[in-house]
Amino acid sequence: MHNDQEFIEFVVKSIVSKPDAVRVERKIDERGVLLELNVDPEDLGRVIGKRGSTAQSLRTLLRALGTRNDARYNLKIIDPHEGERDAR
Repeated sequence: MHNDQEFIEFVVKSIVSKPDAVRVERKIDERGVLLELNVDPEDLGRVIGKRGSTAQSLRTLLRALGTRNDARYNLKIIDPHEGERDAR
């Protein structure tokens, strides 16, 4: 596991009620490093926050880490219900 992946996992596990369900996948593409965050459906609201404030804070921390590591980071929060909505 990479430092950026461990960092986001640590921060997210500290704010959710089910830390064992937190998973961070790391992918590299032409736009930089993509971190895909999966959490328990009950914790999705905690990770996003009011008006997206928590998600934006996580992205700000990643931007700072990217400046330090000379990398561009993107964070994608996976909605576990997204597939269910598309199927309806």
